[in-house]
Amino acid sequence: MNAQHVGIGVLYAAAFALAVGVSALTTPLIVRLALRLGIVDDDGADRRMHATPKPRVGGIAVFLGFAFALFAVLAVSLGEDVHRLVGLLFGSFLILGVGIWDDAMQMRPRNKFVAQVLVALISMLYGFIIPGVNNPFDHNPGTNWIDFPIWVQVPLTLLWYVGMMNAINFLDGLDGLLAGVTAISSLFLFMIAVVHGNPLVALVVVALAGSALGFLPSNFNPARIILGDAGSLFIGYVFATVSIIGASKTAIAISVVVPLLVLALPVLDTAAAIVRRATTGKRITEADRGHFHHQLIFRFGLNVRQAVLLLYAVCFVLGAVALAFSGEFTHAFRHA
Repeated sequence: MNAQHVGIGVLYAAAFALAVGVSALTTPLIVRLALRLGIVDDDGADRRMHATPKPRVGGIAVFLGFAFALFAVLAVSLGEDVHRLVGLLFGSFLILGVGIWDDAMQMRPRNKFVAQVLVALISMLYGFIIPGVNNPFDHNPGTNWIDFPIWVQVPLTLLWYVGMMNAINFLDGLDGLLAGVTAISSLFLFMIAVVHGNPLVALVVVALAGSALGFLPSNFNPARIILGDAGSLFIGYVFATVSIIGASKTAIAISVVVPLLVLALPVLDTAAAIVRRATTGKRITEADRGHFHHQLIFRFGLNVRQAVLLLYAVCFVLGAVALAFSGEFTHAFRHA
């Protein structure tokens, strides 16, 4: 990335500050818009924890902060990264639209799944695809890469996109939980990207961290607005995309496994939910109150704020482990 007289650190700081500011300023406007249009959360839903209905399209404000920050950066020459940045913004806009439609009209799970697949397929046209894997037993840079055939690349990437979007969606069950986890995870992914010399990923995740933090004061318990599917699908899409942007240039353990460590909380929660629902005869898409964050409240007696703060701490520890693992793996890979 060519920053043209602008230090890359200043670029990161500017993107972060713009994302925080735009997200914070637009959130009250989205609250009023959602209330006027009647787009509110159903407090009777199985997995919601609200005493009263809340506006549910807060993801629009997060997207606006994120997109504004990245579009502002387009004024700086990004070289070959422009194509991928535009692709990521386009895909983010599409999945945001899917989420808004679901928040406003309550899409059927099958239709929402089809929409997620279509957005993932469009993203692949911009090169967002998992192309192969490093052979951990071969340390020769010339021979250690194993290319996947296209019939493996496409379904694997689809699984990654749809899995990540739904994992993040499942985590959005308490006031402030997903916004805070997004900010913490993004900041650790930012540090990992900087360490490994991937400025595009660093720029994207620092903008996401800023937009999540700008939204968090309005979303923390008691929330004035929630992310809704507009927010959770958008955030899941961004996490899935940045995890595979550098997969063709870096070891797969850095590009995919490390983000999985950072995002282990929603991934493990989703896996547990699938097993739980399958063993009880429920549909996988059927909402319940068996998620980790619900158990902290119903089984261990924590209130919403205590549960959220505890999960923030867990996310922070996972991020620190991922950061350490990333450095150790890279050192071993380069010097084996």
